[in-house]
Amino acid sequence: MIRIYNTLSQKKEQFKPIEPGKVGLYVCGMTVYDYCHLGHARILVAFDVITRYLRHSGFDVNYVRNITDIDDKILRRAAENGEVYTDLTERMIAAMHEDEARLGVLLPNAEPRATAFISDMIAMIKTLIAGDHAYAADNGDVYFSVSSFADYGKLSRKKLEDLLAGARVDVEQAKRSPADFALWKAAKPDEVFWPSPWGNGRPGWHIECSAMANHCLGDTFDLHGGGPDLLFPHHENEIAQSECATGHTFVNTWMHAGAIRVNKEKMSKSLGNFFTIREIMETYPAEVVRYFLVSSHYRSQVDYSEDNLIESGRSLTKLYNALRGVTPLASDAVARTSHDTLFAKRMDDDFNCAGAMAILHALAGEMNQQRRDGDEQAAAASATVLVRLGSILGLLQQDPELFFQSDSGSGEGNELSAEQIETMIQSRADARKTRDFAGADQIRDELLTRRVILDDSREGTSWRRG
Repeated sequence: MIRIYNTLSQKKEQFKPIEPGKVGLYVCGMTVYDYCHLGHARILVAFDVITRYLRHSGFDVNYVRNITDIDDKILRRAAENGEVYTDLTERMIAAMHEDEARLGVLLPNAEPRATAFISDMIAMIKTLIAGDHAYAADNGDVYFSVSSFADYGKLSRKKLEDLLAGARVDVEQAKRSPADFALWKAAKPDEVFWPSPWGNGRPGWHIECSAMANHCLGDTFDLHGGGPDLLFPHHENEIAQSECATGHTFVNTWMHAGAIRVNKEKMSKSLGNFFTIREIMETYPAEVVRYFLVSSHYRSQVDYSEDNLIESGRSLTKLYNALRGVTPLASDAVARTSHDTLFAKRMDDDFNCAGAMAILHALAGEMNQQRRDGDEQAAAASATVLVRLGSILGLLQQDPELFFQSDSGSGEGNELSAEQIETMIQSRADARKTRDFAGADQIRDELLTRRVILDDSREGTSWRRG
């Protein structure tokens, strides 16, 4: 029995999909005007793990994650760059796909782009106007009438009267109420536009997700996810316009991942305190970054720091150390174990990755003891379970030797390439052949100072980054 914390009810609820065995999941994706930062990676990885576990549990998941490819920020950045906005968005989408591939994030079932669903948005806006939930203003914009939806604020627990009391009436004179929000924006001079019954223009931000989610998943679906900053106003507005347009409940369960924090502030582009995914992966292996993101509960806030990433590298290294030199069996060759049961128990409890990760480390500890006891068969079976459970978190899927010999190492200043290390190992071997043991030891010590550890055996010398 999977229990999920529902932001709407503010409590954990037993998950009961609308259609038994199937799950409809929509996650708000990226606005592609810049490279993705670590806060975006948190969302990508969190819902990747959730999707992996739901599928592992036997559900047929239809995972939809949109791309916002038309937006004020996109147009502004394209103008700053002196390029066509579509060139910017295509480049940033390609970069996003590269980043998520390195992080081991599986592609969603569908990745709709806002510009491909303009007609769906126009149709929904027409329905809202016909139902007196929206109105065309004199300036060519179309606004949603917040007061027409009695349940406005049910997700964020915000009251309309409080929003009105704190709003500036003169912000937009075309609105009937300062709380109303744009569904359609009239085109500015020399700005990209689409024709509509209200004149040339482009959609507002909120309407795109309602239209795409409806098109891909229907009037009502199971799960809707996103970052904590989207709860209000974006998700609140999605609910209002979708439920007024269809007359049905929009989403049964709302899920929000926690923010990445830097010096106790949310990581964001607007605050200028963000680090792009690719910047971080220049120093830290992608799997270490993923481990950092997975090792805490998806709803918790995560503190970004060099120390925390280094510690994640050390923890992941412990797991790979347990697997080193052990050949796992085929997954179906090892029956479900008590570790599988405990792992599932943790993940069934609102996808508690931190608790599940503890199971992996306990299993690795048992493997180490099995090897010390000389029970290689038991160690191989345990390795199979460790790799099997790791796959649900998107971890431990590469050969341990490749992990240890990663040029990026553990992120603690490794500078030597794999080729340089192999050359030094050969020089050490040559020194030992000529009985220059002092020279051989000097090479070994130099490698140690560069956090490269040598392991001598009958088969030769292997190495790993420490």
